[in-house]
Amino acid sequence: MGKKFRWVDDRGMAESGLQRVVGVDWSGDKGPGQRRKIWAGVWTASSKGGKVTLESGRTREELMAWLVEMSRETPRMVVGFDFSFSYPAWFLRELGIGSAPEFWELVAGGRGEEWLHRDCEDVRFWGRVGPMRHGKKPAEFSGEHAHRMLRRAETVLKVRAEMTDPLQVAKIAGIAPKSVFQIGGAGAVGTASLRGMPGLLVLRTAGFRVWPYDQPDVKRAPLVVEIYTRLMTGAVTKSSEVARTAYLAKKRRESALYAGLSRGVVAKARASEDAFDALVSAMVMVEHRGEFAGLRKTEDEVFRMEGQTWVPGLFG
Repeated sequence: MGKKFRWVDDRGMAESGLQRVVGVDWSGDKGPGQRRKIWAGVWTASSKGGKVTLESGRTREELMAWLVEMSRETPRMVVGFDFSFSYPAWFLRELGIGSAPEFWELVAGGRGEEWLHRDCEDVRFWGRVGPMRHGKKPAEFSGEHAHRMLRRAETVLKVRAEMTDPLQVAKIAGIAPKSVFQIGGAGAVGTASLRGMPGLLVLRTAGFRVWPYDQPDVKRAPLVVEIYTRLMTGAVTKSSEVARTAYLAKKRRESALYAGLSRGVVAKARASEDAFDALVSAMVMVEHRGEFAGLRKTEDEVFRMEGQTWVPGLFG
């Protein structure tokens, strides 16, 4: 944890102003499993075009401390997390909150774990069985009311007309956004999100700008963005080692960035779906690193409460 990090300027750094890019595959696991499930793909600028590492073994708290430490060495840094940074605007208004950072304070203060507890009486947090919850999606979020459980950030992913890159459009086809109210079952994102938001407070206190709530300035301060790993990888059966291996082999033939990866990094991504997600997310962020300098703080009331997902090619 006390390791020092060095960087050397290169063309990529000069083009984007970035010294480091980190893609994090997150986990809401409460136990020791988080050390196995949380992975970080890290690109650091170098004289040879950049070095990539792929790391695990840290808890959520340790990962945040590690990112803060790295930011002191390389402040021109962008970190992407694959969890939702907030909840739908109507829910925040119900709580008397006007912005996502205020919501993080509430979550970090204990409310998040209350919603996740099996004895929680709020049936809108679904996917787990408890004394007051049957585990199924509540009627409030079913049928014609289904849109209420999604943020605008999720529905925007389906607005293909806003995208100019046909490859990006193809990636989005078939993606089914998940709701942060789902805290259990296949595809649940709520648990990881509620256990990730306190970390955003830690990073913000340490000087990180969190988009879209803060004005990004990648030349002066580290930046945090919300990402969606399925959007990064595109169509691939990530749970299959055979499919992951084929995907990486194809990328290494087509991309100089992937071709430069060490055998150790590729082996880790082949062996673990979580490692694979972290690596590919980091690679996409590196490929589009010039876009981060163009991000702006939102003036939209809904996005200020709900946040936005960084979509490569959409904000550049």
